[in-house]
Amino acid sequence: MTDRIPDELVALRDEIDHIDSQLVNLLANRFSATERVGLLKAREGLDSVDQARESAKLDALGALALEKGVDEQLVRELFRQIMNAVVANHVRLRQESSD
Repeated sequence: MTDRIPDELVALRDEIDHIDSQLVNLLANRFSATERVGLLKAREGLDSVDQARESAKLDALGALALEKGVDEQLVRELFRQIMNAVVANHVRLRQESSD
């Protein structure tokens, strides 16, 4: 067995690393936008959770995943985790605004 890593594998790993960085940057942008939503909801006295929107969003993302050949359940679980983090942040913002 050789210790030499094929150049093609190195290039593919570099591509994956770049995509991973983009995903983290996109998440940061998404959380920045949802932070503003949370502040608006807190200011307006709106609920932190919008079940109808979350459900519709998960359905749309699930359909997009299927269209793109990505595991639908994975996408739904991933975005459920993201949404849970967002809601927790919205609850925190609401508590801070009422203090």
